[in-house]
Amino acid sequence: MKKQIVVVLAVVALAAFGCNKKQEAPKAEAPAAAPAGQAAPGAQGGNPHAGIQKIEIPAGAGHKGKVVETMNSGGYTYALVEENGQKLWVAVMETKVEKGALVEFPDSPPMVNFQSKTLNRTFDKIIFAPGLRIAGK
Repeated sequence: MKKQIVVVLAVVALAAFGCNKKQEAPKAEAPAAAPAGQAAPGAQGGNPHAGIQKIEIPAGAGHKGKVVETMNSGGYTYALVEENGQKLWVAVMETKVEKGALVEFPDSPPMVNFQSKTLNRTFDKIIFAPGLRIAGK
């Protein structure tokens, strides 16, 4: 009987003193920075160019066409590019480009029904590219 009391007291003592130490919750790591030209992981909405730095676009990067229309607003250049008879809007960080220029830019998934607040306009489909290469420069 004495052994049982000693064992019970030992278990109670271990339970009482052993549980006093609070376990710390694992610390969440900060999200990794996105490589240049890519959106941050998990980024949704907001500024599609957040964290993107302007990069030099190599020849043959993806899309290639003639600028039909261009406008600057809110730090961005919006260009309507005609490629193989089809027109496509592309937005890049503000870049000097003129109507009629032949440009190249990398392909990326387009944003659908993008609303530009600074232009007060909705684009049916627009590609946000990390840069624009003007052919011949």
